[in-house]
Amino acid sequence: MGLDIRLPLGLIFLIIGAIMALYGAFTWGSPIYASSGGINLNVGWGSVMVVFGGIMFALSRRKAL
Repeated sequence: MGLDIRLPLGLIFLIIGAIMALYGAFTWGSPIYASSGGINLNVGWGSVMVVFGGIMFALSRRKAL
């Protein structure tokens, strides 16, 4: 069976994480982060999503043993 969920999962996390991290980078210092104690959660979690997506994408591109 050739179904591998890692490729679409990795791409989704890469794309959404990059959008989220870029949005957080462009809105740095904005008053919208006052409710989170001044912490820019978009950059933090966007970066985590990009790393996870990159790992899933890299694992999907490996050749089967």
